[in-house]
Amino acid sequence: MDNLKYYLSALADIALPRCCIVCGRQLGTRESHLCLYCSADFPFTRFWISPRNAMSDRLNLALSRAMEKHQESLAYEKYSYAIALFYYHGEAAYKKIPQGLKYRKQFGEGRYFSRLLAEKAFSCRWFSDVDMLIPVPLHWRRKWKRGYNQAEVIAAEMASMHGCLMQADLLVRGKYTATQTKLSVEEKKTNVDNAFSVCEKTAHRYSPKHIMLVDDVFTTGATMTACHRALRKFYGRNIRISAAALGFVSSD
Repeated sequence: MDNLKYYLSALADIALPRCCIVCGRQLGTRESHLCLYCSADFPFTRFWISPRNAMSDRLNLALSRAMEKHQESLAYEKYSYAIALFYYHGEAAYKKIPQGLKYRKQFGEGRYFSRLLAEKAFSCRWFSDVDMLIPVPLHWRRKWKRGYNQAEVIAAEMASMHGCLMQADLLVRGKYTATQTKLSVEEKKTNVDNAFSVCEKTAHRYSPKHIMLVDDVFTTGATMTACHRALRKFYGRNIRISAAALGFVSSD
């Protein structure tokens, strides 16, 4: 049976050649989404080794500064865990992974890397009790224009792997914001400040203990921070809020 599957896959590759999402090289029968060379050089963050890493430290710093700005109490705020699958660099071809999902509807590749992220995240004891995944929401106008929310695709695949809830309608993006891509750090903070709120009708149906916010790429932490603050205001300090993304933009 395995041999039959192999030969059928080989025939399919002849009829419809598959290419590496990163370098464009034609894939072999036993290669999936990445060629052997791009797989070997894959820039894993290895953030799953420790609950404290560059992403979690950046998120917690952004969160503390936002709470100080809004004169919110930092007392008893839990340290927020965070994880990303790979380092995202503007000059590296691996950026095509989240971009393909976000702009070119490459759902197969998006779900494949989402499963890799889920495997890494949920092998960690500090994420083992996550019981709800919430994708960072798009404003309804942007979602209508694009047709889908890429963060929702990632969160749905991760939730399926972990066997927990994925609630795409719990957080609402009520403020139509400019794209974050070309904004400065301070502009990004201002752009998403108070952009998110909790849909109380949905939220009252659940009592999560550990929420994981999910996005495609983590840059400054401004978006995750705004989402975190909205959830914290509604649920109080009895829950833990973590973050996950496919790519992490290094400051180096």
